Amino acid sequence: MAATSWSKAALSQAVLGFWQLGPVAAREWTTRFPSLLGCQRRSVTCVAGGAFSGPLLASASRRYGQNSALDRFLGLSQPDSSLTSRIPAVSMHRDEQDLLLVHHPDMPENSRVLRVVLLGAPNAGKSTLSNQLLGRKVFPVSKKVHTTRCQALGVITEKEAQVILLDTPGLISPVKQKRHHLELSLLEDPWKSMESADLVVVLVDVSDKWTRKQLSPQVLQCLTQFSQVPSILVMNKVDCLKQKSVLLELTAALTEGVVNGKKLKLRQAFHSQPGTHCPSPAAKGSNTQSVGGPQRIGWPYFQEIFMLSALSQEDVKILKQYLLAQAQPGPWEFHSEVLTSQTPEEICANIIREKLLEHLPQEVPYNVQQKTIMWEEGPSGELVIVQKLLVPKESHVGHLISQIAEEAGRDLMDIFLCEVQLRLSVKLLN
Repeated sequence: MAATSWSKAALSQAVLGFWQLGPVAAREWTTRFPSLLGCQRRSVTCVAGGAFSGPLLASASRRYGQNSALDRFLGLSQPDSSLTSRIPAVSMHRDEQDLLLVHHPDMPENSRVLRVVLLGAPNAGKSTLSNQLLGRKVFPVSKKVHTTRCQALGVITEKEAQVILLDTPGLISPVKQKRHHLELSLLEDPWKSMESADLVVVLVDVSDKWTRKQLSPQVLQCLTQFSQVPSILVMNKVDCLKQKSVLLELTAALTEGVVNGKKLKLRQAFHSQPGTHCPSPAAKGSNTQSVGGPQRIGWPYFQEIFMLSALSQEDVKILKQYLLAQAQPGPWEFHSEVLTSQTPEEICANIIREKLLEHLPQEVPYNVQQKTIMWEEGPSGELVIVQKLLVPKESHVGHLISQIAEEAGRDLMDIFLCEVQLRLSVKLLN
């Protein structure tokens, strides 16, 4: 993210100038990295008989950050494990993943838990934020809308706290669901998620000039129906704004000038430290007041405001610490080794679909069908995947097949922490 003389924290101070700034007190989580014997400097084979290693792997390693599987394979230096939380991998074997999901949680006596629902319009950055919070990419991300097709679950476990993230599809209207022949789950899953939520994170893409000035009617309807559930506002992609002062008017509109029962005092002051959130005073009463006339464009019952870039690890770390601090006493729902409820095959299909969305034009990727032909462990412990892509026209995918498989293979290696051999083939739909 490019450095500027203006900072997000400064804007936070401008927006909420009468509140004392500063992130929620963070804990230092101590844990250890697992032993990864035999995993040093292993190359990864992807598609079409291609292989990549050496400089290409090192380049990919920089993409995925210090805690990526690629760094571990390459034997690159790791941060002090006493100060860094270990991020679980996902098993390549479905039966192991299924057993882990039903395994009795290994929780401490003072366990705490929080169920968080991420709401927002399509392409607001929910999956990107979820992946950053989890520390590993388990949800597909694309610039095209409706990349997330159904509710997916991620789990953050640090010390005694467990945060369960429900990454929902972007909220859409029944009209759009019918018009674009989308799955009914895209319409229903966000609402089902709200029934068990302890906290709602509403994500707004402030770089989108067409949608940023108001919350969508579907988000407002959801917040209104579940007004008893605490909510926070996350203004995402602030690094894309050239005129940072725009956030002042956006904040006023999206909150109706009120956060946690306090009116905002907007003032033109831009000087502070980067990467923070806008903390609010202690809550007074609940947010179950009468809500909503037909003209409502914002929500005056948010407890906190965060301004961040979901691609910034430092920004996301502040939000993550806030969520962990909000966890309430109660039993964990999952073992600490669980990262997601998705099966390995679902993760693989979603990652490949993400690449199709990224590389294929317009509506083409939405018409591609995926069929897994082989999923097995090779003689050296590598994961061998063969998937067939059924396409309306072979020209749509053929020349991109190698690149799609290579990129998907890198992502899968970082998820499963093992060597991955991914082969894709194309077949015309009958």
